[in-house]
Amino acid sequence: MKTLEIKATKRADFGKKAAKACRREGQIPCILYGGGEEVAFTVDTKSVKPLIYTPNSYIVNIDIDGKVEQAVMREVQFHPVREQILHIDFYRVQEGKPVAIAIPVRLTGNAEGVKVGGKLALSARKLTVKAMVDQLPDEIVVDVTPLKVGQTIFVGDLQFENLQFVTPATTAVCAVRVTRASRAASNN
Repeated sequence: MKTLEIKATKRADFGKKAAKACRREGQIPCILYGGGEEVAFTVDTKSVKPLIYTPNSYIVNIDIDGKVEQAVMREVQFHPVREQILHIDFYRVQEGKPVAIAIPVRLTGNAEGVKVGGKLALSARKLTVKAMVDQLPDEIVVDVTPLKVGQTIFVGDLQFENLQFVTPATTAVCAVRVTRASRAASNN
């Protein structure tokens, strides 16, 4: 799994007023929780852009005034109109405990149904998995070669070593949809 380094400063002031002042200075208020004490801190807006504006998932090493904490990003709150980042929640990665994180899905292969005119549709761009930090993959690779027209791959169909899916087993990952061209091919 990819890692990202972020420098942070511990926060002493809390509340709406302090958070607004923090955002005016180009900082984002954040919180780190799980497995110990909660730590409130701020990060520079530019330093979190590679973490937020990407399809990839990262383990984040947060340097809070010299003390490095390993975490995963749990939630990002955006301003409803301006798309400004208002707040970020991080969850501390604990030694010997599995961590849950959303990992991007990548489809490989050429589906049988697409060859006869069907359309391949990706339904889930990311799947939430639970595993030890050192066993987390960068992406979940799904082979779509055996898919025929009208067939779907569900989360329950996927098997990966050392990975437990948190996303419900009934969630569709991808499917080959029926199109006019595939219907015409099946009628001939």
